[in-house]
Amino acid sequence: MKTAVKLRVQGECPSHSLSEITVRDTGLKIDEPVERGGTNLGPTPTDTALAALIGCTNVIGHKCAASLGLDIGKLDISAVCDFDRRGVTLEEEIDVPFQRIALKVITSNAVSDTDLVRLAAEVAKFCPLAKLFRQAGTIIDEEWVSASA
Repeated sequence: MKTAVKLRVQGECPSHSLSEITVRDTGLKIDEPVERGGTNLGPTPTDTALAALIGCTNVIGHKCAASLGLDIGKLDISAVCDFDRRGVTLEEEIDVPFQRIALKVITSNAVSDTDLVRLAAEVAKFCPLAKLFRQAGTIIDEEWVSASA
């Protein structure tokens, strides 16, 4: 297996706010809401970044659970971000726009608290999106909850 690969994404941008993204044979639209001059055809770029964190937590969470021998079932994941908008409004440069993310992960199967702590630690080590946010200075407060809680 290759240890390094090129990720390829193409974007066509027919307006100042709309980006039509193609990845492999699928795609998505990234846009701004109407009140900010967009057409609201998709999530904003910042919303998309949070969505990517949720998707990555799901994929890496299941891989880590399998490596630990845990049956976590499906995950319900939410992310709430304290976002400093001064940068995107061009008011001033902001070093850490995504200041804090509250990430809540709920397993559908019962998992012990001890196993949830182990799982969360493994996901933190291997989730590239969580690493990207943390290395940029974002604080991620994770709460892992079992269906039995």
